[in-house]
Amino acid sequence: MSRTASVPSGTTPANPRSRVILASLVGTTIEFYDFYVYATAAVLVFPRLFFPAADETTSLLASFATFGAAMIARPVGAVVFGHFGDKFGRKATLVASLLTMGIATFLIGVLPTYENIGWFAALLLLILRLAQGFALGGEWSGAALVATENAPAGKRAWYGTFPQLGAPLGFIIANGIFLIINAVLPNSAAPGTPSPAFDDWGWRIPFLFSAVMVVIGLWVRLRLVESAAFQKTVDRGAVRKLPLGTVLRSNWRELILGTFIMLATYVLFYLMTNFTLTYGTKASDVDAAAAQAAAEKAGNPFNEEAFRAAFYPGLGYSYTDFVLMLIFGVVFFGIFTLVSGPLADRFGRRKTLIVVTSLIIVFGFLFVPMLGGGTPAVILFLVLGFALMGSTFGPMGALLPELFPTNVRYTGSAISYNVSSILGAALAPIVALWLWSSADGSPFWVGVYLSVMGVLTLIALLLSKETKDIDINA
Repeated sequence: MSRTASVPSGTTPANPRSRVILASLVGTTIEFYDFYVYATAAVLVFPRLFFPAADETTSLLASFATFGAAMIARPVGAVVFGHFGDKFGRKATLVASLLTMGIATFLIGVLPTYENIGWFAALLLLILRLAQGFALGGEWSGAALVATENAPAGKRAWYGTFPQLGAPLGFIIANGIFLIINAVLPNSAAPGTPSPAFDDWGWRIPFLFSAVMVVIGLWVRLRLVESAAFQKTVDRGAVRKLPLGTVLRSNWRELILGTFIMLATYVLFYLMTNFTLTYGTKASDVDAAAAQAAAEKAGNPFNEEAFRAAFYPGLGYSYTDFVLMLIFGVVFFGIFTLVSGPLADRFGRRKTLIVVTSLIIVFGFLFVPMLGGGTPAVILFLVLGFALMGSTFGPMGALLPELFPTNVRYTGSAISYNVSSILGAALAPIVALWLWSSADGSPFWVGVYLSVMGVLTLIALLLSKETKDIDINA
């Protein structure tokens, strides 16, 4: 990789505002689209196609474990992409992360299933899932740096919300495509569930479609030039030979604080998108007769007592109905992501996030009354949860990069962001499923889990300092 320090010393980079916003937005939209496509398939089809087991819960746990495995790869991607981003520039690193993510997602779309090659299919899926996580480990920080290092004075948090906006946009596009495919390939025998055609080939379309989006993202990013902040670091000879060693030695406190500042955001994020989809579409009552008929048709023994003991209820919505409710909620995710930027610029990142995190802690205790209150209450639950998600996620685009000096900013912000993904996102779906099943279908302890993570984030915020007035070029 060659150094991309192409901006003459003392000049302002020729990145117009529209290019900065589009480059930071389009890449994260594609990256999060790819991630959401996998998350949806992990609930909808992967348990049956790649992880068949004797009972539904085991298949779902195996699918979620593969989903969470990507979070383990993200810190590795953070170190690798952060190293090159801090040594050679943001542009080439962002292009590489986007290509890696796009290729891995496309290949998932052409994988053979368990029926074709047995457990080797699950292994290949795991490898490609790890590649997705590796790529996302470098994507977010680079996009956030493109936005914040090119932002006008006093508007860094506002500019920092644009890469964050890629999360709700990616969710809407990914789930919208799944809804369209479900509508085109309906299951007349069991409305609201995936059809045989969907299981056979329909689920592959969203993964293959990512190739089109990647081409658009590459076209935008290849037109960028490096930021003034990075160029000044090059000019004064402050580029570090090993950014990882520098950040571990000199900025370890910021790494720890940044990791825990992100924790509640991650847990809320994956509970609202991954767990709620599972809980919302799980049957609200057991149909032992139908299960017995299906078992007999397949030639398998059926034990009604064991079946009822293993069952735990959800809300019983069809996939289509609940995803439409989720998309409605995610609209508020996007709105409050944008709203949070100006608030963080005016009142400070720390103060804004302390208020939002306190509300997240309270929200955790509303799971049972709101999810058990009928459709209007469930919709309100989704709106409130996603509004809080946008309010906490938006300021992170500025806060985490501001914790670190320019010569280790990519590495430091990427490690904090992605180590938090292990503590939060990788564990959240599995912990939530375990707490849900342990409570015989009640989401009470899932909400308590969110509140406890919120307390840890609140402590980190109270121990941190305000960053809105720091010199981004330092």
